[in-house]
Amino acid sequence: MVRWLRGHWQLLIITALLYTVWHTPVAWPLRMLIVVFHEMSHGIAALSTGGSIDAIELSRFEGGTAWIRGGHYFWVATAGYLGSLAVGLLLFLGAVRTNADRLLLGLCGAVMLLTTAFYVRDIFTVVYCTLTGAAMLAVAYFANAKVSDLVLRVIGLSSMLYVPWDIYVDTIWVCHSCLPNDGQSDAAAIAGYSFGSEAMWGWIWLVISVVVIIAALRFGLGTTSNLPLRFTRDPSPSPDDRPR
Repeated sequence: MVRWLRGHWQLLIITALLYTVWHTPVAWPLRMLIVVFHEMSHGIAALSTGGSIDAIELSRFEGGTAWIRGGHYFWVATAGYLGSLAVGLLLFLGAVRTNADRLLLGLCGAVMLLTTAFYVRDIFTVVYCTLTGAAMLAVAYFANAKVSDLVLRVIGLSSMLYVPWDIYVDTIWVCHSCLPNDGQSDAAAIAGYSFGSEAMWGWIWLVISVVVIIAALRFGLGTTSNLPLRFTRDPSPSPDDRPR
């Protein structure tokens, strides 16, 4: 146990900091980014099953809507939570287990900008997605690779850890406490389309997400995930070191 803590103490600190600031304005950009992942996952599922995306919209109150035409209804609805979980896992494990930090962050920024160009119409979503995508590209291009690694870890952990809580609040806690639900959740949509209840599908997604996260952390972290604490810029090779 002590050896594990020594090998992953940085991730524990990042997780503790995220939980500390999560409900403050400091974490608002991260919370909005997870909404983007959620809505983009709906869109990707639609495109993958023969449908199309009319538009993606965000609300500054951390809501979002993907206007979908066609596609397989079940997979489109399912993709929201589980798709954003998959994105978080991909970014997190890519940061921890590979050296492609700049490439991954740059691709993430490019996808944000392309999504904005093709599928976003309202001013707020255009501004948020453009600034976020441009910031990702800037960090990937100008900053040290370790900075890109840290950014990916924060984004990945945020998405991974928030998805189970989001599923619980949207589909289980709301139903069981009989609180008003202003909009139809993805789970309620699937229950109406197929069978079961909103809470049943919520529990299914919750169990899947928790199992996937535990498995990813168990088999993906390795013996150590700590970053070197020096964040100096990568030195340029001297003339004598360049290949001839």
